[in-house]
Amino acid sequence: MPIDEPLYPVNRRLAGQRCLVVGGGAVALSKVRGLVECGALVTVVAPEIRPDLAALDGVTGEVRPYGEDDADLGGYVLVITATDDAEVNRLVSQHAQALGVWVNSADDPANCTFILPARVRQGPLLVTFATGGHSPALATWLRRTYADEFGPEYVTLIEMLADERQNLLRAGRSTEGLDWQPALDSGMLDLIREGRLAEAKERLQACLSSSSA
Repeated sequence: MPIDEPLYPVNRRLAGQRCLVVGGGAVALSKVRGLVECGALVTVVAPEIRPDLAALDGVTGEVRPYGEDDADLGGYVLVITATDDAEVNRLVSQHAQALGVWVNSADDPANCTFILPARVRQGPLLVTFATGGHSPALATWLRRTYADEFGPEYVTLIEMLADERQNLLRAGRSTEGLDWQPALDSGMLDLIREGRLAEAKERLQACLSSSSA
C-alpha cells in the first residue's frame, strides 16, 4: 500500500558506510548501483547473484539465503530488500526496524522506513521525483521528462555560486543576508550555456553587491 503521510526529505551520506542488499537479481542490481554511486560499501546476500552485480566495485557477494534472525544486519547503516519473495522482504524489514536500521523494501512502501525517489543527478545537483509510492510509474515518467533540462551547465553554475560564496566568507562577509535569487533570475544560466562565463560571473557579483547595499 502507498504512503499517505508527508515524507521528510533527507539526503543521506553513505560514502564509506556499510549497506546490505538482500536479493541478487535485476532490481537488486539497480539498487546496488545507486549505493555504489554514493561510495557505499555494499554486501549482497542472495541464493543467486547475477555476475554483473557481483562484479561491481565496492560490492561483496554472499551466495546464501538471508538468515532467520537479525544477525545478518549487524554493522549496517542501511538495508534494501529486493527479492521476489514477499516473506523474505517482510522479515528483513521487521529485523531492520527492530534494530533501528533504515530499510527500503522494493515496491513495498508499507515495509519501508524510507523510499527511493526517481532521480536526476548532474554532478552535485540531485533532483528527485516521488509520489509516496502511489505511482512509481509517474515518478519515473517525470524523471525522463525533465532529465534533459539539467545539463552540465548546472555543474558550472553550482561551482560559480560556491566559489563566490567562499570568496565572501574568506573576506569576512556573511552570506546569509544576501539575496541570491535576483542573480539566479538574471539569465546567468543562459550565459553559461553560451560559454560566456566571465559575463555570468560579473552579473552574479553585480546582483550580490546590489543586494548588500
